[in-house]
Amino acid sequence: MKLSDIISEKYIQIGLEAKSKNDLIEKMLMLVSSHPAILDKAKLRSDVLKREKEMTTGIGKNVALPHAKTSAVSAPLLGFAVLKREVEFASIDDEPVRLVFLLATPEHMLTQHLKLLSRISRVVGSDATREKLLQAETSTEVLELFQLEEQSFPEI
Repeated sequence: MKLSDIISEKYIQIGLEAKSKNDLIEKMLMLVSSHPAILDKAKLRSDVLKREKEMTTGIGKNVALPHAKTSAVSAPLLGFAVLKREVEFASIDDEPVRLVFLLATPEHMLTQHLKLLSRISRVVGSDATREKLLQAETSTEVLELFQLEEQSFPEI
């Protein structure tokens, strides 16, 4: 399963504006709110916020990855946003974020969840890729970049 298999242009937003970490998470939840895999929006929100309270999902290098393993979804879902302005996120490197992924997978898909988290980290691990994502002007460009970057990754 590739990132490009579980995201569509509908769940990618360029120029998202948020005032704070909590506002950003809420807007990411709104971005994916129409996803057909969502069984319970309130539970999804609760589980994402619960995970965030356990430990920040600001993974560094201006990237945040709020996520949850949850019974609120029937299949993996992914949302992505490029922020218009940086948002403080209590990231592990104390840097604000501009690139945000929201990942939710069914509870029984622990292995897939971990592999998808790893795949996201690998995609944004490259300075050049992060810069291309920041420069993207359309959701199509973002999706194409995910597809290009994942060509060299093993299947999961």
